[in-house]
Amino acid sequence: MAMKSYPPEFKADAVALYLSDPSRTYASVGRDLGVHPETLRLWVRGARANGTAGAEKKGRVEEPASGPLSSDDVLEAENKQLKARIRELELERDILRKAAKYFAGETNW
Repeated sequence: MAMKSYPPEFKADAVALYLSDPSRTYASVGRDLGVHPETLRLWVRGARANGTAGAEKKGRVEEPASGPLSSDDVLEAENKQLKARIRELELERDILRKAAKYFAGETNW
């Protein structure tokens, strides 16, 4: 079986997708993108070794340790969470679009 060559931006997007959600596994992300889980694991390991993994920190809003929260603070925290979720979903959408375009170009009709 021939080795596949993936563009660097596809690899970076795949790593970002895996790191964006701690509940996702290599197998689930690999299945979504059509990449072998071991290949994805190597990409993540390489990104962590290079220090490029986690360059985009997904915003998780932490509540203050003590004291009552005003409704403005609650709304602001919720707004931050929603904006972070939108960024995450847009990243996933873009990765899937790139993957679809990549694999569509690979077919020999």
